[in-house]
Amino acid sequence: MSYADRDKYGMYKHTGSAGPGPALMGADTLLGEHVVNGAEEKLGDIKEIMLDMSTGQVAYAVLAFGGFLGLHEKLFAVPWQALHLDTTNHRFVLNVEKERLKTAPGFNRDAWPDMSDITWASQVHTFYGTDPKRGGAPTMAPGVGMRTGMSEGGGAGIGSGMGPNAGGMGNTEAAVHGSGGASVDPRSGNLGDDKDISRIRGSNIG
Repeated sequence: MSYADRDKYGMYKHTGSAGPGPALMGADTLLGEHVVNGAEEKLGDIKEIMLDMSTGQVAYAVLAFGGFLGLHEKLFAVPWQALHLDTTNHRFVLNVEKERLKTAPGFNRDAWPDMSDITWASQVHTFYGTDPKRGGAPTMAPGVGMRTGMSEGGGAGIGSGMGPNAGGMGNTEAAVHGSGGASVDPRSGNLGDDKDISRIRGSNIG
């Protein structure tokens, strides 16, 4: 089941230019979303989306990894800007090897960390190669367009390439519009036509 299937209110129903996607997406439709890596290995599912109440931006997506039927699973707070939205297969992509993810800063569901703690945040961002002082949003493009240029921490490198049709975190315009100039719409079969998406990047979606 993808975010299109979890759409209770028809926000992704139309394949024309109407509707909120891709600039704004319903947070509830993203819960339960599969996360894979560039090798097509499933890393887990999105269980929660954490908002920074001081900025109004999304700070982390909480990823559940391992376990069975919720038992013994481990939770990971993944920086929002470390993710890539695959608009063809309706899923998130994270540039981390499955075995390496086991060593990421994680926590149990009954022992959540203080996510406002600077030391904790620094450890998380170091692992994923993101900048805690810089807001950002997932890049969007069809397919598994993974960032290249891994940091020493093993995460996605800021400002590195996402593939032929997307820019790095330093080029959100290219990441969303691709080489064709039109933005990628998460609704099935639609490439969208909003020209102003760069104006609202960094709003309440990231």
